Amino acid sequence: MELLRQADLSELIKRALAEDVGQGDITTAATVAPGAMGRARITVKEPRMILAGGILIEPVMRQANAEPRISTLAPEGAELKAGDMLAEIDGKLAGLLIGERTALNFVQLLSGIATTTRTFVDAVKGTHARIIDTRKTHPGLRVVEKYAVRVGGGHNHRLGLDGGVLIKENHIAAAGTVTKAIEGARRLAPHTLKIEIECETLAQVEEALKAGADAILLDNMTLDNISKARALAGPKVQLEVSGGVSLETVRAIAEAGADLISVGALTHSARFLDISMRIDAV
Repeated sequence: MELLRQADLSELIKRALAEDVGQGDITTAATVAPGAMGRARITVKEPRMILAGGILIEPVMRQANAEPRISTLAPEGAELKAGDMLAEIDGKLAGLLIGERTALNFVQLLSGIATTTRTFVDAVKGTHARIIDTRKTHPGLRVVEKYAVRVGGGHNHRLGLDGGVLIKENHIAAAGTVTKAIEGARRLAPHTLKIEIECETLAQVEEALKAGADAILLDNMTLDNISKARALAGPKVQLEVSGGVSLETVRAIAEAGADLISVGALTHSARFLDISMRIDAV
């Protein structure tokens, strides 16, 4: 949760509410008496759900002027099932109605990411490989989406382009060769940053190792070539595998020698999980 504590989420929540509410909630204004109080209960409708984003419910409802008081809230990372109570919130009825969809959107998306991540993490259990995310996130939501990956038991790749050196095929093309790309990175990057380079062939792996790469990203390599790259790199150079990763292939990739397995689908293809909020006047 440190990733969220260090982030200013107030602007993100403000924008999310603004796009939903616009100039005002006409329906709520027409049906809710001023000052009316309510109680919202959020329940799970999925057979399995790893909760992420529940901690955003209170700030969303606060910005929606619900003056929320949360009496029940399942902990982040909890494994829930259909019928389980996720949260119970008392507050101003109008604010609860206004904040409902925004709060649910955050929880459904982030829990979908956390649950997908946990499934991949479970699949490589017992190996030394770690499941990591990518920068394939929804624009403006990277901080919360990467937070959800960690809740699900995964690990984060760099948050942005300033978080590390990752030389990809287009950078290699721009520099001319694998060696020139690594040499350029060495001249510019501080000693505290690892230099990782993407390799599509074993010949590139050999060149990257000779040039002193700290980590190598194996792109769309066969299991046999991943094993060969592991033998070439030895134990000191970190190997990341990307491309062709699915629940059906991820364990074999781990067993072939990957240290890190990056899965874009954790964030770009996670399904919104089914939860519901029932609000009653009190």
